[in-house]
Amino acid sequence: MEISPANKSIDYLARCPPRERNGSINLRSDGGTLRLLIIDGDQKAAHVLAKGLRDERFVVDLAHTGAGGAELATVNTYDLIILGWVLPDKSGITVCGDLRTRGISTPIVMLTARDSLEDRVTGLNTGADDYLTKPIAFDELLARIRALLRRSNVTRPMVLRVADLTLDPASHQVMRGGRTIHVTRTEYAILAVLMRHPGAVVGRTQLTHSVWESNADALFNVLAVHVSNLRRKLEVAGGTPLIRTIRGSGYLVGPPEQ
Repeated sequence: MEISPANKSIDYLARCPPRERNGSINLRSDGGTLRLLIIDGDQKAAHVLAKGLRDERFVVDLAHTGAGGAELATVNTYDLIILGWVLPDKSGITVCGDLRTRGISTPIVMLTARDSLEDRVTGLNTGADDYLTKPIAFDELLARIRALLRRSNVTRPMVLRVADLTLDPASHQVMRGGRTIHVTRTEYAILAVLMRHPGAVVGRTQLTHSVWESNADALFNVLAVHVSNLRRKLEVAGGTPLIRTIRGSGYLVGPPEQ
């Protein structure tokens, strides 16, 4: 993500030079990986923000309409939602109120260019947990996310397990049969998505969208290469294949077929 040096603001379209980031940086006090949902009608800005958050090892889903975002928030479990005020079909305020009415208590950060006291009060009274006005500072957004998560019930993620394979979102450690498996950041992101849906087929479009913020068919071959490398590493450690290719659909991680 193109972001400014620390303590300087950036506009939401991020026109500043990229800053070097340490891949070991974690945003939670326990270093855990979180699943976030961004709902924003500004597609270019949302993709820039998603890339920055994925660089910080978040799993990020995107929606560009209020209806699409509300559907994702209803059928999936997210640790935090970043919600834009302006959407093509309804306002972010309406979406926020609808989510709270449905009993969804996921922390919500509102992002908007509206900076009046009345607007801020409206957003918070509708159910938002925090409110940031554009231009935003990326580091400030990360700090706000940390603060919200400290107050939430998701301060430490559960270790994901499939057979003898484990993925610890807190330490980013992958192990099989008690042996550490060294994976790349991309392989880790792919495995995390698959292990959040054990025994279920995860489509190639969903995987490419989660890992590269794109569902372009051109990435399917790239995805296949990464999955092949990941499968090889896991099989060397444990012997029995756990990742299966479902022809024409996607991939599945689960215990070996009997």
